[in-house]
Amino acid sequence: MAARRMSSLLSSSTTSTLLRSLGNYAGRGNGISRFSTAAALEEPITPPVTIEHIKLLINGQFVDAASGKTFPTLDPRTGQLIANVAEGDIEDVNRAVAAARKAFDEGPWPRMTAYERSKILLRFADLVEKNADEIAALEAWDNGKPYEQATSDEIPLFIRLFRYYAGWADKIHGLTIQADGPHHVQTLHEPIGVAGQIIPWNFPLLMFSWKVGPALACGNTIVLKTAEQTPLSALYVARLFHEAGLPPGVLNIVSGYGPSAGAALASHMDVDKLAFTGSTQTGKIVLGLAAKSNLKPVTLELGGKSPFIVCEDANVDEAVDLAHAALFYNQGQCCCAGSRTFVHERVYDEFVEKAKARALKRVVGDPFRKGVEQGPQVDSEQFDKILKYIKSGVDSGATLETGGQRFGSNGYYVQPTVFSNVQDDMLIAKDEIFGPVQTILKFKDINEVIRRSNATQFGLAAGVFTQNLDTANTLTRALKAGTVWVNCFDVFDAAIPFGGYKMSGHGREKGIYSLNNYLQVKAVVTHLKNPAWL
Repeated sequence: MAARRMSSLLSSSTTSTLLRSLGNYAGRGNGISRFSTAAALEEPITPPVTIEHIKLLINGQFVDAASGKTFPTLDPRTGQLIANVAEGDIEDVNRAVAAARKAFDEGPWPRMTAYERSKILLRFADLVEKNADEIAALEAWDNGKPYEQATSDEIPLFIRLFRYYAGWADKIHGLTIQADGPHHVQTLHEPIGVAGQIIPWNFPLLMFSWKVGPALACGNTIVLKTAEQTPLSALYVARLFHEAGLPPGVLNIVSGYGPSAGAALASHMDVDKLAFTGSTQTGKIVLGLAAKSNLKPVTLELGGKSPFIVCEDANVDEAVDLAHAALFYNQGQCCCAGSRTFVHERVYDEFVEKAKARALKRVVGDPFRKGVEQGPQVDSEQFDKILKYIKSGVDSGATLETGGQRFGSNGYYVQPTVFSNVQDDMLIAKDEIFGPVQTILKFKDINEVIRRSNATQFGLAAGVFTQNLDTANTLTRALKAGTVWVNCFDVFDAAIPFGGYKMSGHGREKGIYSLNNYLQVKAVVTHLKNPAWL
């Protein structure tokens, strides 16, 4: 998700052509597809934050890119400039890795007690809490997500993650092992060294916490590359880390583009570990670069096309609300979004009508306006891609129940869109759209929905909605996904591991499992002379 870009075969027609053609389809289904554009047409609200940090963070200092270049980060509400940010490239990555290497090999971070490290992480979490409103404003402004979502959901989760890993810092230890002879055997769990981390644009701060938290708790140093669409919030919180007492060089941040800064980090010979969140297509590239350089281990959290299964015994009203949230949250820009809504044939028609009605009630507008549920997509590329997928859905014969068009006349807003009569072979049912497009498919029995749910290259997550315990148990064990939510969705507690099967990635993030990503296990075997016991 350094950018969630898909490898689609859709045509590259212009946005204006798409909008004209989609206008002909609006109103299919029961003809209810008119959305008020008042909120989108109002003058954008001025965000309650000042942009202070636009430079790279290297060795504890905010510095310009070696080339002097900058790149624009844009307001998705308008497409206008927020700020010009330092554009890092290979030379800056080299500087950042050198600083991280020195901090690991010679600096105090891996040598201080784990308790001291945990206190710095806790102080950092306290500072984030103190500055939460400004941080949430940066996140909403740069990304387009609702400010209320950032303040109520994401910043508290961010803080919780760092407090969780602060608690783990002094509880990482090895084992003593019984040997078949006169030997004392122990294992040491050592920090892996310099960790390279590449984070996406859809949840910049949360992905920062998922990667930085465990890496620091284990005693590593970091070079983190932000997404070019959303570089601002990471730079802000990095300053707070140094206020909390983090030594220089332990956390370095390079903003820039994937083909330059991202590729340089992935292929760097002095990076010991790589973690990437993004599209499956880009993940393959990252994995290849890591393999061709120093064969560094790689954690990948990649794309998804998660099934959300509504069984015949479901309370339809509750299922509609949960399925709506599972898909439309964060403008549909979630790797684990419930983007294939499978509904049992007995409740299918009722579900479709109510899903359409719920989409029509969704409040779209300026993310800083109170009560707004959906802001703009992150940028023009994502906006255009979503509209192309909507057109492909109509062209392939799915029924456009509502939405399907641009919302308003400014920025990158897309109407909440619902398709029914979707078939498995349609692009909208196979590809990760990463937008506010709900596809509703019909199924007859549990064996059929298991087979169809698993017939995908992805395996990130799944949702099950049923009142029958046996049905829930059957589905949770049969679905090939890293997370299965039963009668809930998008539950992301700090202790719950997250990651995918198949082409949704390697490894797990969050919880105790993520610590393994940033540790080496060393066996130490010592001969015992005349031991009193074995």
